[in-house]
Amino acid sequence: MKKAKLLWIDLEMTGLDPEKDKILEVAAIATDMDLSQIATFEAVVRVDEDLMKKRMVGEFWDTNSKSREALMSQNKDGKDVAEVEKELINFLDNNFGNEIYLAGNSIHQDRKFIEREMPELNKRLHYRMLDVSAWKIYFENALNKKFIKPENHRALDDINGSIEELKWYLTFLK
Repeated sequence: MKKAKLLWIDLEMTGLDPEKDKILEVAAIATDMDLSQIATFEAVVRVDEDLMKKRMVGEFWDTNSKSREALMSQNKDGKDVAEVEKELINFLDNNFGNEIYLAGNSIHQDRKFIEREMPELNKRLHYRMLDVSAWKIYFENALNKKFIKPENHRALDDINGSIEELKWYLTFLK
């Protein structure tokens, strides 16, 4: 079996503050360096409902109310974050060799939540990351080229959009 190199992760959280917010949904896609999919993972993390109601407010959540409602309704079927972490580590064991590079859009933000809520997973990840948002900054500001990605704010959809976005940027290198 071909081993993956890139672990594309997207987290949906109650907000962006790793001190106050929690992971709600996790999706991962394992790819090789050609961005070919090898395996997929999805999980719902159960979060205290009062925290969700308190933190999932404001302009972002008002604009994305459909995503908020979907995340809130699936919460009761979620698993404890430690159980999801174990499942993710099993996903790594089944699909990766030694080096696991985290990839995604603004992946540094997701990494903060991984460090805080999934420390064993964090230990398995290489310190280098492939952040698609770095490409976005350059292409939009230096080349005046913009990739339009759907903003569903659901973990698996967002990863697929990030992979397509990087593929689009890479077409300019050929």
